[in-house]
Amino acid sequence: MPIKVVYENEVESSLLDELIASNKIRKFLRSDGWATVGIDPIRGHGGSYKGSERRKMGYGTARTPTINRDKKVPFHKPHINDDEVSEVLDAIRSGWLTMGPKTIKFEEQFRDYVGSGNAVSMNSCTACLHLALKAVDLKEGDDVIVPAMTFTATAEVVTYFKARPVLVDIDEETFNIDPAEIQKKMTRKTKAVIPVHFAGQPCDMDEINDIAGFHNSYVIEDAAHAFPALYKYRTIGSYGDITCFSFYATKTLSTGEGGMATTDNDEFAEKMRILRLHGISKDAWKRYSAEGSWYYEVTDAGYKYNMTDIQASLGLAQLKKSDWMWKRREEIALQYNEAFKACEELVTPIVKADRDSAWHLYVLKLNLEMLRINRSRFIEELKGRGIGTSVHFIPLYRHPFYSSTFGYEPKDFPKSEHAYERILSLPIYPAMTHVDVNDVIESVEDVIRKFRA
Repeated sequence: MPIKVVYENEVESSLLDELIASNKIRKFLRSDGWATVGIDPIRGHGGSYKGSERRKMGYGTARTPTINRDKKVPFHKPHINDDEVSEVLDAIRSGWLTMGPKTIKFEEQFRDYVGSGNAVSMNSCTACLHLALKAVDLKEGDDVIVPAMTFTATAEVVTYFKARPVLVDIDEETFNIDPAEIQKKMTRKTKAVIPVHFAGQPCDMDEINDIAGFHNSYVIEDAAHAFPALYKYRTIGSYGDITCFSFYATKTLSTGEGGMATTDNDEFAEKMRILRLHGISKDAWKRYSAEGSWYYEVTDAGYKYNMTDIQASLGLAQLKKSDWMWKRREEIALQYNEAFKACEELVTPIVKADRDSAWHLYVLKLNLEMLRINRSRFIEELKGRGIGTSVHFIPLYRHPFYSSTFGYEPKDFPKSEHAYERILSLPIYPAMTHVDVNDVIESVEDVIRKFRA
């Protein structure tokens, strides 16, 4: 098939970004499955990339030799345009602001996208994790295995039950939870395992499911980073007993705040639906609609965890463009990889061959032995050049609550500790222009040149 080439010098830079953002170039390029975008004709480098059959797309690199120092590149900026505005206005004008028909529509469309039997929306991923543990009947004194390198929400929900979060070390290449470390910590008290798909790359789900199944434990996926990642050609959302997604402001699909729990287990789904809205019997949200009834029954002590139609409106609009947003993040990741691959001071993310990362984060690892500064100084240097960064994550054992309550110490997690001291996350989001990406690349290279050992 012929390769279609769009040279950056043939189109105004601002127009090129506008065309890509509006999908006009994407739709044209997808017609033949392969593409090369933004080749720099002076340097002559570019190329193509082939992903899964669902996502055949090629990307090249287009770099400028100087940093645009007058421009700031924030760590994240949500991709919001008239699509989201129109959906939200439609909800407001309908007069239905809380959970209602748009929320149900969003659940149905999300369920179909990930290929799960059920999707239950909530107001956060934390709420989803909480009710997932309720659904599998976690009790006081039980153990739940979680990775040491994750956000506190993954482990804090375990403590809601007076159960124990059992921290395990990570794989040193992917930073995902290490199945071999899970196996070491499994006991008769282990009720569940919560693998976190770090930065958007799926964990080794086959191995994790096998280990959990042998010990009669549940698997609850923390997929806060992982929409719309693929594991062995299937979208994350139905590998574990329950999968929990985040729609927080910085996530790959955002409703401002929000989350979704997916499962093929109808009993788990129904329990979560009831618990998310005060434990009120089925379809409680309909009681103020024309077809609803004023009468309801409280069947359990539930929570106020429901999503609203305003949030769901954002989700509906974002879901329609989720493939394009994923492709744009992957394009940026590939540009970073290409730019940094020859730099001995840096280690770029490793994605295993049988999976596609959602690229929620681009986590760069520093070879500190080859630099005269530490990670914190590296971040400050980038900040001084107008580049926003972050660190994912401060390991749980380093936080006072987990160290004092459960006795965790850094020496017990050598791989997490080694990674934590060296990693930083670079900006990666669809709203980034080609100039933004080039500014990040040139700024990182500038810091490396200045502080090379």
